[in-house]
Amino acid sequence: MKKMTLSLLVASTVLLGTSAFAADWKLESTKVSTPVSMDASDGAWAKAKEVVVPLNETPYKPDGYKGITKSTAVLKSLYDDKNIYIKVQYDDPTLSTNREPWMKQADGSWKKMKNVDQTNHENTYYEDKMAFFWNINTKGFEKKGCAIACHMAKDGMNNGISDTSPGRKYTNNAGETIDMWHWKSVRTGLSTDMTDDQFVNNNTDPKVGKDWGRSGDEKLGGGDKANMNADKTAPEFMSKNADKTKTWILEEDKVPFVDTFKAGDMIPGIVVGKLSGSRGDIATQAAWKDGKWTLIFKRALVTTHPKSAEQDVQFSDLKKPYFFGISAFDNSAINHVFHEGSIELTFK
Repeated sequence: MKKMTLSLLVASTVLLGTSAFAADWKLESTKVSTPVSMDASDGAWAKAKEVVVPLNETPYKPDGYKGITKSTAVLKSLYDDKNIYIKVQYDDPTLSTNREPWMKQADGSWKKMKNVDQTNHENTYYEDKMAFFWNINTKGFEKKGCAIACHMAKDGMNNGISDTSPGRKYTNNAGETIDMWHWKSVRTGLSTDMTDDQFVNNNTDPKVGKDWGRSGDEKLGGGDKANMNADKTAPEFMSKNADKTKTWILEEDKVPFVDTFKAGDMIPGIVVGKLSGSRGDIATQAAWKDGKWTLIFKRALVTTHPKSAEQDVQFSDLKKPYFFGISAFDNSAINHVFHEGSIELTFK
C-alpha cells in the first residue's frame, strides 16, 4: 500500500522517539507562542507541516449505500503552553446534516425518516461524522491502529454473543483504554462547536453498556436526545429559531410542537445541548465547502477530571510519541472510511 507523508508519496520506515514500532504516517505538532484561533485561515497554520493520509478501507458494505468508500485526509497540528490544535481536511462531495428527521405526510400524519441497511443501521437520513482514536495503553495499537479495538461479527456472533452489528469497539484486555474523539456534524459539530469526548475499554457485556466497550466521558450537562412525543407518532418540539435550514433544535430554542405544517415539511429529529464535564473537553470549528470538510480541534494538553488518566490521552510528555487513527463517516451511522495502521504524533 502506498503511503503519503508531507504531500509526498514515501514509505514510512524510520522510527521516531522511543516507539517500538514504525508508524505508517508521522505528524509533527509545531510550537506556537500564542493561542491559535479556531479560524481555519489563521496564519499560524502556515508554520505546521502537513501529512496526507488515504482513507481507503471500510468495515462493511451497506446495501444500497451511496456514500464515499474512500477519501483523503490532510492533517496539521500546532500546540502552545496549554493546548493542542489539530486541523483536518478531507474529501466528502456531499454535505449530510439530516439525522432521522420527521416529515409530514399527505394524510396529515408524521413519519420519522429512516432507511436502514441489512445491519439495521442508517445510511440515508444521517449526519456526517469523524473520529479520532488515541491510544492510552492498549497493547498493539502502534502497529494495528484502530483495528486493534474493532471486532467484526462472524456468523451472527461476536465474542460468543448473538449480534447483528457488523463490528464492535472494545479493547482486548482489562485496563486497556483508548481515547475517542467523536465529531458529529449535527449533534455536536455545527450545532455547538464541540466534539463528543468518549473512550473505549474492554467491556463486551451489552448489559453493562449497550455500545459494548465504547462509552462517553463523564457528562455534567448537555448532549442530545430524540425529538419524539410520548406516543412516538410525531415530534415533541419545534424550534423558535426562524432559520429553517437548521437540521437540529438547540435546547434553548425548543418550544412545544404545534402542527401548522404542510405535507413535505420537515422537523429536526434531534434536540441538542452543549456538553459540559469531561465529555465536553474538545472545542471544534467545522465548515464544509467545495466537497471538503475542514475541522479545527482544540483540547488541553493535559485534562484534570477524576478519570482523565483512563479516559483521555494525556500529552504530558512532549518528548514521547503519541499514536492515533482517524476515520470519516459519510451520511452513515457506523459505516466509515479509515486507514490501516497508525499515525504517530510528535511535538517539535
